[in-house]
Amino acid sequence: MANKGPSFGLSRDVQAKIEKKYDDELEERLVEWVVLQCGADVGRPERGRLGFQVWLKNGIILGKLINSLSASKPVKIPDTPPSMVFKQMEQIAQFLKAAEDYGVVKTDIFQTVDLFEAKDMAAVQRTLMALGSLAVTKNDGQYRGDPSWFMKKAQENRRDFSDSQLKEGKNVIGLQMGSNQGASQAGMTGYGRPRQIIS
Repeated sequence: MANKGPSFGLSRDVQAKIEKKYDDELEERLVEWVVLQCGADVGRPERGRLGFQVWLKNGIILGKLINSLSASKPVKIPDTPPSMVFKQMEQIAQFLKAAEDYGVVKTDIFQTVDLFEAKDMAAVQRTLMALGSLAVTKNDGQYRGDPSWFMKKAQENRRDFSDSQLKEGKNVIGLQMGSNQGASQAGMTGYGRPRQIIS
C-alpha cells in the first residue's frame, strides 16, 4: 500500500463527513459482543476509531467471529497473525465472503480498504451490526450476548387462505374504494354552458 498524505479541499470534506458517521457508543457495544462471541483471548482494543481499526485490521478476530456463528464453511485462521499486507487483506476478504454466505446483504458489507486503510470505519460498524442482527434473528443457539443489542430482522409470516375465503374477500368493498352514497349530479349543467341565474 502506498502511503497517503493528507487530503485537501473536497476530498477532506468528504472524509470528514464519513468520519462523523462513526459511533463511539456503538463501538463499545460491538467490542463487548465480539469479546463475548469469540472469547476473552481476542483482547480489547484501545478506545476510538483507530484503536478499533487496528484491533480488526489483520482479519483474525473477524474470522473467529464468523466461525463462532457459522460452522458450515469456516474461515481458515492462521496460527500466527499475518504480517504481510496482502495476507491481512485476504483474511478480511474471507470474512466478507463468509458473512455474505451467512446471509448478510451485499449492500451492508464494507469494502476491504474501508477497514484496512480506515477509509470508512462506520461501514465496518454497519456490517457488524447487520451480522449481529442476522445472528439474533436466526436464533440457532450460536449467538452469545444480549439479544437487545441488535435489531431482530422481520421474518416471513406466510398465510394460506382457502378458496372460499378468497371469494368472500372479493365481495367486500373497502372504504378505500369510496362510496357513492349521497353523491349525485342533480343540478349540474353541461360543460361550457353558463349558469342560468333567474331573478
